[in-house]
Amino acid sequence: MNPEISIVIPFYNEEDNIEELYHCLKKVLDGLGRDYELVFVDDGSQDRTPEILQRLFEKDEKIKIVRLRRNFGQTAALQAGFDHAKGEIIISMDGDLQHDPADIPAFLAKIEEGYDIVSGWRKRRVDNFLFRRLPSWVANRLMRWLSGVPIHDFGTTFKAYRREVIKGIQLYGELHRFIPALISRTGFKITEIPIRNIVRQKGKSKYGLGRVRRVFFDLMTVKFIVSFIDRPLQFFGLIGLVFASLGLLIGLVIAIGFYFFGLSVKDNIGNLILASLLIILGVQFIMTGLLAEIVSRIYFTTHRVKIYSVEKISSHGNEGTENL
Repeated sequence: MNPEISIVIPFYNEEDNIEELYHCLKKVLDGLGRDYELVFVDDGSQDRTPEILQRLFEKDEKIKIVRLRRNFGQTAALQAGFDHAKGEIIISMDGDLQHDPADIPAFLAKIEEGYDIVSGWRKRRVDNFLFRRLPSWVANRLMRWLSGVPIHDFGTTFKAYRREVIKGIQLYGELHRFIPALISRTGFKITEIPIRNIVRQKGKSKYGLGRVRRVFFDLMTVKFIVSFIDRPLQFFGLIGLVFASLGLLIGLVIAIGFYFFGLSVKDNIGNLILASLLIILGVQFIMTGLLAEIVSRIYFTTHRVKIYSVEKISSHGNEGTENL
């Protein structure tokens, strides 16, 4: 029988935080009186993380360990955890103790009110302003504007999902932080709740300014997926029509000037070349849109490829190796 709740946590070199987080989780979840499982994903850690996870697994039958062959990144690790979670409600968290397990009952209460996704909101952030809070503020404002989803904090991993919601999505890149936006196009009900934001006490942060570039490009990806993934010709075609129309307009002005006002073609070679280039560019965008339409149809009718490779899955009653 499947558990009611799955807690999915990716770990990468978190040897200093695992045991404390585990005991905090046990205290909260045991107090709920509901069946649960802990899905710990080891994202190719190079420290003592695998050993500690294995020791916890051997003494607690509620733990499942998914060990990845190398460090694939947080998005891939979360996708691996979601794929192997069995609960009807799936809650994702970070493994660095910056998410407080005491907030879990609040997530469950919102799910029971009828929401499909409950996102955490770090209302009072305590982390570094320049490297964390400022980029996050900009990204969240952009994401609200691009997606139309009225939540304040897309970036936090601390979220709760109904099983049917998260099982219907495939993540890649840095898209784990934009799951509410990706799912919004399907009509699921989304809300958010304030959560505690705790300063990392142990271990080293995996985040920096280098992440801003990746997040920026993922913002554009999310906007395209949300608005145009099933009709890309409307996106590329519109751009193509604008360029082609400008080219035709310039050409028309030169033709009218030549036939009716004695305009010299020789003196307007540059404008003719510009008009030709705009028309060609417009046609290329329209053709790109048509090709994207074909790719989109293939995308919706074929199986998706996983973005991680599992080395070993440890589960009580089921232990083995799965290769990608």
